[in-house]
Amino acid sequence: MPWWSWVITGALLFGAEIFGINAQFYLVFVGAAAIVVGLIGSLGVALPEWAQWLIFAALALICMVAFRERLYRRFRETEELVEDRLTLGDRILMPERLAPEASCRVEYKGTSWTARNVDARPIEAGVEAEIYETVGFILHVRNRNTPPAT
Repeated sequence: MPWWSWVITGALLFGAEIFGINAQFYLVFVGAAAIVVGLIGSLGVALPEWAQWLIFAALALICMVAFRERLYRRFRETEELVEDRLTLGDRILMPERLAPEASCRVEYKGTSWTARNVDARPIEAGVEAEIYETVGFILHVRNRNTPPAT
């Protein structure tokens, strides 16, 4: 394969993992191995096709075995840290009136968050709202006196 096709394939695999597909970092290492094989070819090293495939497979497997778990755990722990900082049921002061299904920025534990009103009625400015649940980095809030859903 030409060196540039290795680089393009590697970039596509790497980009797919980072921006679209959650393959638990397997595509990152496969893409990186393809890019390395392409870079070797771009330096003028003429390898037969079987050697390119062998280097590609060996690099991908060795890197996955050696680094994947540590790297994946490191990135996953940062997502879990967000959950550790949140306490469902905590109260936050609403800086502005928040209509049902509307969003605004709020301060919670020293950090700015997006809060979304999941209640059927508005939350007035200056009133405390309850953190009902989180979806990603969005706090779903509701009126403090709203009875639990049945």
